[in-house]
Amino acid sequence: MKKTFTWLIALAFIGGCQTFKPPTSPSNPPVAETPAPPSTPLVYGSFSEQSLFVLLAAELAGQRNRYDLALDGYLAQAKLTQDAGVAERAFRIAEYLGAEQAAQESALIWAKNAPNNLDAQRAAAIQLAHAGRYEQSMQHMEKVLQAQGDTNFDFLALSAAETDQETRSGLLQSFDRLLLKHPENSQLLFGKALLLQQDGKTEAALALLEEHPASSEDVPPLLLRVRFLQVLQRSDEALPLLENGIELHPDDKRLRLTYARLLVEQERLDDARVEFASLVQQFPDDDDLRFSLALVCLEGQDWQEAQVYLEELIARGSHVDAAHFNLGRVYEERHDPESALIEYDLVGPGNDFLGAQLRQTEILLSGKRVEEASNRLAKARERQPDYAIQLYLIETEALTNHDQSPRAWQTIQQALLLFPDDLNLLYTRAMLAEKRNDLTQLETDLRFILKREPNNAMALNALGYTLADRTTRFVEARELIEQAHQINPEDAAVLDSLGWVNYRQGQLDAAEALLRQALERFPDAEVAAHLGEVLWANGKQREARQVWAQALENTPDSPAIRSTVLRLTGSETL
Repeated sequence: MKKTFTWLIALAFIGGCQTFKPPTSPSNPPVAETPAPPSTPLVYGSFSEQSLFVLLAAELAGQRNRYDLALDGYLAQAKLTQDAGVAERAFRIAEYLGAEQAAQESALIWAKNAPNNLDAQRAAAIQLAHAGRYEQSMQHMEKVLQAQGDTNFDFLALSAAETDQETRSGLLQSFDRLLLKHPENSQLLFGKALLLQQDGKTEAALALLEEHPASSEDVPPLLLRVRFLQVLQRSDEALPLLENGIELHPDDKRLRLTYARLLVEQERLDDARVEFASLVQQFPDDDDLRFSLALVCLEGQDWQEAQVYLEELIARGSHVDAAHFNLGRVYEERHDPESALIEYDLVGPGNDFLGAQLRQTEILLSGKRVEEASNRLAKARERQPDYAIQLYLIETEALTNHDQSPRAWQTIQQALLLFPDDLNLLYTRAMLAEKRNDLTQLETDLRFILKREPNNAMALNALGYTLADRTTRFVEARELIEQAHQINPEDAAVLDSLGWVNYRQGQLDAAEALLRQALERFPDAEVAAHLGEVLWANGKQREARQVWAQALENTPDSPAIRSTVLRLTGSETL
């Protein structure tokens, strides 16, 4: 090759590796930085003039953000020249672009031509795992293991989660083979335990970890052991395990965070608060920890301390909307509704926006400030039109709950003028129509929903129950409810409806059995009222009174139970 071309290709690879950096964005993670040149001179392959020009063109394309053209050039030359450096370059670009097939092809060429390069072997192993070629993937991983490098056996095990049983069994045999050679390798242990758990053998996976000292000393298998204990509802055993791990690794954030969360799970809120506070002190720039600490304080009803951390988050510009929302909660608990309204009003669009609007509305309606509540929601719809339907639903439900049914009806009618085909709005109007004894409107709306969504179990159940309860169209009602039951056989509301239509048709024993199931799944006052009525009709008046009394302990003002008791016994008292 001419000397000029030799100099040019060296310049392209050295200079290009320093300048080819695709721009980062939230959706495209940055390409890993190219390692600094080694102290020993790099040895470049000998390329033909044609290959040289293709590589130069590919490098220039990359510098001009045409990574697709750069990948085409590098991958073609990696296949042609079998040069490890060219193959690595192709792999890095393919990985950045998410080009799976190109990444796999280039990684395998790189690994083949750089057998002692651990990064190349890892890359090939991961790409083969992505493709479901686990046995070949393990062969590359074993090379890394033999060279005493860090492996990705956990990735291999996790990637096998969606495969078939035969593939997972084969991979498990490969893990067993390697564990015979490397019995103390914690990464192999971790991977095998994951595979066992994926097959539903959590007990066996936990036993495997417990047999090896690594699961008490090395962080990844220790955390996996804790997770298995939680799955098996043995969290009390996990706490001392974590405490021992923290003694060995006092600065490990993962261990301490898991420990703090487990304390919350076990309702040891004071201990959890101390642990989170210590973590925040150790990692003062971690606002996720600070937010968790604020939530623990809220859970423990330490309003003042929660307020301090939430205000810190706002000052730091982190978790701002969530912090304003939770400050609103703090002020509500401290009986300062005006300050709560200010905080809720500061919550922007996102996960907490609708919750903040609901709380504002509840505060205002509780204070009989109906006009102000409606005005605020109208302004919110103007500012955030994407939330308009949800805001109409919030307003309608809140007005209904605060005995403002005429205004609720006016609101839902206004919403449907703007969004006439929205099924949620139509369902809400149907429920309001039932309260207004307008069964024609209810049936019209629910039939419209079912025409659009024939398997909408909620609409099927609502229409079926109404027909069973308010008409004598029992056969039609049963058909609708049974269709809902086929879709959601465990749903308590559907079981309640099915029990009620049996009662209305005089099948008391079947009704009683179904209503008992419904009440067991969902101890609701209306279900209790229904079960009590069926028991009363079935000659079990004492048990009926017991069912009603127990329900009234939880819902003392239940109109469903009070009206049922008065109708059947002639008295409001049990």
